Amino acid sequence: MPKPKRLKWYFSLRSPYSWFAYRDLLAHNPDVLDAVEWFPVWEPDEWTSRLLADEGIDALPYTDMSKAKALYVLQDTRRLARSRGLDMTWPVDKNPVWEVSHLGYLVALDAGRGKEFLAATYRARWENGFNISDPAVIADVAREAGVDPVRASTAHEDPVLRARGIEALRLVYKDGVFGVPMFMHGRDKFWGTDRLLDFVAAFRGTGVVQPPPVEAPVLVTVGADAGHAGGCG
Repeated sequence: MPKPKRLKWYFSLRSPYSWFAYRDLLAHNPDVLDAVEWFPVWEPDEWTSRLLADEGIDALPYTDMSKAKALYVLQDTRRLARSRGLDMTWPVDKNPVWEVSHLGYLVALDAGRGKEFLAATYRARWENGFNISDPAVIADVAREAGVDPVRASTAHEDPVLRARGIEALRLVYKDGVFGVPMFMHGRDKFWGTDRLLDFVAAFRGTGVVQPPPVEAPVLVTVGADAGHAGGCG
């Protein structure tokens, strides 16, 4: 009997497209959401970048975003939110440090409350427009999720959790995750909300053709790309 394929979901708490994918699965395929392993993705700050460089990782497979693309994403996400009946508020990210929220997620994961933390963070960011790089916001999110607010909101200051973050981003590098949401069914990748149903079909064994393997792409300098019509990256 063949070994079951590993199921992965690479998400970002920053990404509106990750939020859309989460809401779509929660509404229509919650068993898939429960079955996949969840892996966070974020743009590293200087501290994390130095630690990655020490590991021989000088760049993660993200792409830079142009102003024109950023303006398109604002339009696109409004359309997608409206089509889903979601009230969306774009937050203003001033000097973002994405470790604040994503390392806080690791604290919640350790407490067995990762899913609750993710849901509360998405509500804070995309429904209420809060700055999830603010430790005070993450403390409130943690309380809502049933997680130690002090531990979660100071995770970015903890060298041990920083090292955990490097382990998470090493997986991003290894799997060639160039954007989010990225779903993986074994080695097969499904990027963006417009590939979500294909991933669900692969999960259920209902007709996705296995693509041939391809060589890994050339990596580019890490940037802050907010995405395209199906995903961020």
